[in-house]
Amino acid sequence: MNFTFNEDQHALRDSISRFLMVEAAPEKLRAIWQTDAGRSTELRSKLAEQGITALSVPESAGGLGLGDVDWSLMNQELGYFGIPDSLSDTAYLATGLLSGLPENHPIRNKWLPLIADGSVRIALGHPVNPWVADAHLADLLLLAYPTATGTEWHALTPDQITAVACPSIDASRRLATITWQPSDDSRITDSAAGQALANDLLDRGALGVSAQLLGLAQRMLDLTVDYAAQRKQFGKPIGSFQAVKHQLADIVTKIEFAKPVLYRAANAMSQSEAQRSVRISHAKIACADAGWFAARKAIQVHGAMGYTWEVDLQMFMKRAWVLDAAWGDRSFHKQRLADALMSNDSLMGPGATFNTSF
Repeated sequence: MNFTFNEDQHALRDSISRFLMVEAAPEKLRAIWQTDAGRSTELRSKLAEQGITALSVPESAGGLGLGDVDWSLMNQELGYFGIPDSLSDTAYLATGLLSGLPENHPIRNKWLPLIADGSVRIALGHPVNPWVADAHLADLLLLAYPTATGTEWHALTPDQITAVACPSIDASRRLATITWQPSDDSRITDSAAGQALANDLLDRGALGVSAQLLGLAQRMLDLTVDYAAQRKQFGKPIGSFQAVKHQLADIVTKIEFAKPVLYRAANAMSQSEAQRSVRISHAKIACADAGWFAARKAIQVHGAMGYTWEVDLQMFMKRAWVLDAAWGDRSFHKQRLADALMSNDSLMGPGATFNTSF
């Protein structure tokens, strides 16, 4: 399998990286997060101008029509710069859910063009996540309603729900517990079609968080390398000490081992492989481990000051902690992986890993 990204994908990632380096510097994010809303309409508009909100919207609805593999790169950049995951919720996850509706569905035709031009925020509620991100700012909420025969999906406006804010250690997150009542008017799918959409959303959500965790791990590594080069003890930068070098090298190893797992999962999702959930659970475990490991090693090098508000590390470290449990925690994905490996049709051995029909 060829994991090489093409020139267009590299160019798009590099352009987004350069943009976020300026527009999403840590000092700017701190100022945004200290506001009541915790979001910047100016930043969101600029991100839309860069084309991020239109990435996976079908071309027929005014988007670029890109897929899961492209988002595996974009979500790494969003993680690296600490952009709230609610942007990905709208531009990637809600887009995927709405695109799965019939082409003549009124909700699909109304909201996909609005996502493409960046003028709306959409919040998502899925049974695997107990809280909904950015419900207080959402123009539309797409909420799952489990039934005995499957999962229905309902589309509601903010006046149809009650949201109670939940605190988070991550200042970038705006989470809420949602109270609402399903109705025939709000239902957009029946339980059979809705269950397939819920399954896809879970996989795509876990895949997106995995990529963000990998980006966060890389950012924490870069911050720690810079700190180790500047902080001195005994007249030398601490980065020259072998013990510190080993800590940093271990982070690099975790990141590099997680990358191919993530890209393999993204390819499985884009190709709608029958066993894509197994690949995605593997990616979530590997990337969550890389993020958690990078946070632990980075704080060891920084010392206790790494927890303080003034130090950039804490922004990305806390985010890695909370995303570790988003879209299924490690126990959830380990169980999915174990169930798949113990089944009669499990993917085992190099013949399954490198099957050229994938």
